[in-house]
Amino acid sequence: MTDKGATTPMTLLWDASRGYQRVILRDIVAEVRLGLHPWERHPERPQRIVVNVELFAHQDEPFGVRDSIVDYDAIRDELKAWSKRAHVDLIETLLEELVALCFRDGQVEACRVSIVKPDIFNEAGGAGVEVYRVRG
Repeated sequence: MTDKGATTPMTLLWDASRGYQRVILRDIVAEVRLGLHPWERHPERPQRIVVNVELFAHQDEPFGVRDSIVDYDAIRDELKAWSKRAHVDLIETLLEELVALCFRDGQVEACRVSIVKPDIFNEAGGAGVEVYRVRG
C-alpha cells in the first residue's frame, strides 16, 4: 500500500509489532435536547441518548506508568453536561463534538464513537450514527 502519488509504503497505524490499548466507555445514558421532528423539540422533554466511545492509543509501556493511561473522565463529564446545553438539530453535530473531545488527549490516535436515540421510533431499538476517525 502506498500514498497516492508516492512510491514509499504507507506507515500502518496499527503495527503488529507494537502494542496498543482500547479504552471503552460503553452505553452511557445522557439526556439532550436533540432532533428535527416536532415531537423532539419540546424543551421540557429532553431526549435520551446512548453513547459509546472507543479510544485507541499505542501502548508500548506496561500499565501502571501514568503517562500511558488514557483518561476518559473528561469525556464522561462532558456527556453529563450535555443535558444543560441548548437544542441541537442534528445528531451529527454532537458526534463531531464528541470526536473532537476524544482527540483532546494527545495519546489518542483513533476513536470510534456512536450516539443512538433509543426512544425515537416504536418499531426500532434505536436510531443513530457511528463514526471511526483517525487523528489527521
